[in-house]
Amino acid sequence: MQFGYARVSTDGQDLHTQRNRLQEAGADEVLAEKRSGTSMDKRPELARLLDKLRDGDVVLATKLDRVARSLRDLLNIIKAIEDKGASLRILDQALDTGQAQSKMMIQLLGVFAEFERDLINARTAEGRQRAQEAGVRFGRPSALSVERIGEFNALLASGETAYSLAKRFNISTSAAYRLKAQVESAN
Repeated sequence: MQFGYARVSTDGQDLHTQRNRLQEAGADEVLAEKRSGTSMDKRPELARLLDKLRDGDVVLATKLDRVARSLRDLLNIIKAIEDKGASLRILDQALDTGQAQSKMMIQLLGVFAEFERDLINARTAEGRQRAQEAGVRFGRPSALSVERIGEFNALLASGETAYSLAKRFNISTSAAYRLKAQVESAN
């Protein structure tokens, strides 16, 4: 039996192209999911596929990064597939773990993919740091303007409770208590 495995990371991406390619390659059944591939526990369809495997089965995937996101993850998945007597075929690279050369190439490609991902993460972190240094503020906007925060703080200092101020300023009680904590930590 040939099982296809398709995965995209976000809801905005489409599985249609992967499904078609896997079916054209002879997949009898395609298991697909829209989830991040960062860890095995976040991919229930892949786990289900691995449970279904029997001796002689083949797992098809369009690209290596659809199966695994790190070399360790890739090696663990290949081992799980091979322990069942099955093999993994990557369509875009024409690789098959049933062949020694392909197995070596899959591992090398996994190393390069992991390296590329690390470079992307490093560039993203650098960009985020530069943006923060330039004054860009990340996260949800403040519940109150700077002027209203000053007013909030003055009333808080006069003895009003965070709970009553939440109602007065029409903000959530958790936002009011966060503002109160910020005032207390500044003092």
